[in-house]
This record gives sequence, structure tokens and C-alpha cells, in this order.
Amino acid sequence: MITQITLVVREYDEAIAYFTKALGFVLLEDTRVSAEKRWVRVAPRGGGTALLLARAVNSDQARSVGNQTGGRVAFFLDTDDVRRDVHDMQARGVRFVEEPRDEPYGTVVVFEDLYGNKWDLVQRLSGAAY
Repeated sequence: MITQITLVVREYDEAIAYFTKALGFVLLEDTRVSAEKRWVRVAPRGGGTALLLARAVNSDQARSVGNQTGGRVAFFLDTDDVRRDVHDMQARGVRFVEEPRDEPYGTVVVFEDLYGNKWDLVQRLSGAAY
């Protein structure tokens, strides 16, 4: 089981604010490791794989912020009501790049996080797999 995935961010506090306020994630941990480094983990409400928010510390890492997968969808967030969540998330400033669409596995819509990383918000059909 994958328990967490690193997401390179510009700054800890702006990332925490976005993920907890705009996406409704839970702040699991914010521990200062040194004067420059914090161990920051957030996860979707209700559980799931955590994101380790890692502040970029050099130019190579800074270039990857918002483009960790070369423009492809990087993350997948499940929901039981995609249209409700689109409405709620848009009200909190989340930018969607398309309208919800029906696929054989369910309803999906792509949004971008504050850095431009693409996410799929998916309402799966019962028993359907990607």
C-alpha cells in the first residue's frame, strides 16, 4: 500500500491553505525538522493516500512545481457526487479545465491545483475500474 506521495510546492503555508481550504483535505502533520524544512502531510477527508508537501529547495525542484508529470494528470480524487463537488470546489476557487464528462468507468472532470498540476475528480460507476 502506498501511504504517501511527495508533491513539490513553492511554500508550505500556501500549500497547506490550498489543500485544506480549497480541496477540503485534512492537515495530518506539520512538524518543523530544521530552520528550513518541515514535514507536512495532508490527505483527503475520510482517508486515502497522504501528500507530503515538500518545499522546493533548489532550481531543479522549483522547475518541477506544477509540472511533476509533464502536463499529464498527476492525481486522482474519488467522490460520490462529482457535480456537487465541482460546484463546491469552484466556490472555493478551484479551477476546472473542462466540464464533467461521462466515461465507461464513471463521471470525471479535470482540475488544476494552485501550481497547475492536473487532477481527475472521479465519480466511479459501481464495480467499474479505470
